[in-house]
Amino acid sequence: PNQEWLSDITYIPTREGWLYLAAVLDIHSRRIVGWAMSNRLKRQLAINALLMAIWQRKPARGLLHHSGRGSQYCSKEFQNLLKRHGMLCSMSRRGNCWDNAPMESFFHTLKTELTHHRNYISRQEAISDIFNYIELFYNSKHRHSALGYHSPAEYELMVKAA
Repeated sequence: PNQEWLSDITYIPTREGWLYLAAVLDIHSRRIVGWAMSNRLKRQLAINALLMAIWQRKPARGLLHHSGRGSQYCSKEFQNLLKRHGMLCSMSRRGNCWDNAPMESFFHTLKTELTHHRNYISRQEAISDIFNYIELFYNSKHRHSALGYHSPAEYELMVKAA
């Protein structure tokens, strides 16, 4: 755990307009360790998701942080946050979504299992739904073939006990 994190941002439609979701995934367990949502696609969105991950996981220096090349991740403020916490920056090759495939897979799962089936009246409704999905279902109950069909939380407990 806490050796390599992946980050990205996706868009969720609501009747009020787009809701942007930034997420941080620990590749070891596929757990979403940080996330943030906003009606604005600004660098603070990515920063808030990373701050949540840092606060929750308290990683040691040397963690590899991988993201796309979006302006949020290239910003001086985001890069300074990585440096302050001793994280190594890795970014996908230009236009290559395969470099961040597990993160893209999470967003696909979120949309397939949740948001594509909803017609959100408000951003707040979407925020509540996505919060519940990540915290109450995905991290604790969603089974992953890459984890021997265990949830991220179960997998982390198994590894810790071993």
